[in-house]
Amino acid sequence: MPELPEVEVTRRGFADRIAGARIVSVRLGKPLRWPLGVEPAVLVGRRVLQVRRRGKYLLLDLSTGLLLIHLGMSGSLRFADVLPPAGVHDHFDLVTARGTLRLHDPRRFGAVVWVHDEASPLARKLLGGLGAEPLSDTFMFPAFLAGLKASRQSIKQVLLAGKVVVGVGNIYACEALFAAGIRPTVVAARLSARRALRLHAAIREVLARAVERGGSTLRDFSGADGAAGHFQLEARMYGRAGQPCPSCGTPVRVMRQGQRSTYFCPHCQRA
Repeated sequence: MPELPEVEVTRRGFADRIAGARIVSVRLGKPLRWPLGVEPAVLVGRRVLQVRRRGKYLLLDLSTGLLLIHLGMSGSLRFADVLPPAGVHDHFDLVTARGTLRLHDPRRFGAVVWVHDEASPLARKLLGGLGAEPLSDTFMFPAFLAGLKASRQSIKQVLLAGKVVVGVGNIYACEALFAAGIRPTVVAARLSARRALRLHAAIREVLARAVERGGSTLRDFSGADGAAGHFQLEARMYGRAGQPCPSCGTPVRVMRQGQRSTYFCPHCQRA
């Protein structure tokens, strides 16, 4: 599933090029998770003012209204002057005077939804419960610590839930917890302020590095220019079960938490 770094890499790949472009036509393929919410022809003639991100949602501000785009489990966006004819898994084309933005989504768990603005009921439902943005100034340590202290769940489950901090997916949770020396099963409320501060810094560092490396491509993710991500090649824990820990040499272990694989070092992450 594309996580925050992959979505941010996607945004950066086309945001500047599409800004100010007039919409020429809109093509819909097979139904996605939610309907568009407006007749495609209504969007023709409007302009794309800017592209923002909130968690794993891309927000395209239009001259009238807002498009919310989610990549789901297997989605990716491409933006180019000319794209080949739409294939069976290409379910949305936003054709503009500067190029075409296409959503490719084999599993169709993604979505493209039009709303009036972020105050619209659907927008509030989708975005209202999201936690702080880890790469922004809103990710303040006091609020992060308070969120951890209020939870009796394991720290990894709290990170994945996205209510305290948004966008720390499975790969990045494993990497950040290793960098902070915290066992994934520790109850969040039991973390001391000192250890929580280490984790706060590790989340920022891991996600920023992932964005710099173009995100992670485990199956079929690619950015808006079609390039694959490379962060997975330098992951220190994720996907390394049985291999030596890069810090101490102890074999990396894997366990299941909430239907997700958790990779950790039993020596470096004792508690």
